[in-house]
Amino acid sequence: MEKIVFEKNNIRNYVKAAIAEKIQKLKNFMEFTLEASRDIKKTPKYDSMREEMQEEIYQMQRQLGALNDLKSNMAKVLNNSTERVQLGSLVITNKARFYISVSLGEFFFEGDRFYAISPESPMAKKMMGMRPGDEFTLNNIYQKIIEVL
Repeated sequence: MEKIVFEKNNIRNYVKAAIAEKIQKLKNFMEFTLEASRDIKKTPKYDSMREEMQEEIYQMQRQLGALNDLKSNMAKVLNNSTERVQLGSLVITNKARFYISVSLGEFFFEGDRFYAISPESPMAKKMMGMRPGDEFTLNNIYQKIIEVL
């Protein structure tokens, strides 16, 4: 993997925007579901349908809580450059690009694949404190840290 310059602040803003977009979509879907539950006409299946919709709304509220937690955790992510892997680091290895921030998973930014991972994830824990040139193996996969931004 050749050395590529990434603007970490742009990646941070992208992750924040992705979380905000997920929150907005979920809020819109919740609104739609609430409106639909009010429009249900009394039929023989009225109670079971209403109960299912209430369960769906409850699940969406839990998801919304988790997304709001991600949003507040992103506010704690530092944007300064470091020599060692820590919260807020963008880590380029010979296999992948990891943004140590929140557990958002895979995303594409400017045509490149990244993984936003929590500092609590096994991968992040393995890399914490490492520098460029350090090597590690996780799940029988060898990786070498090329760059820490």
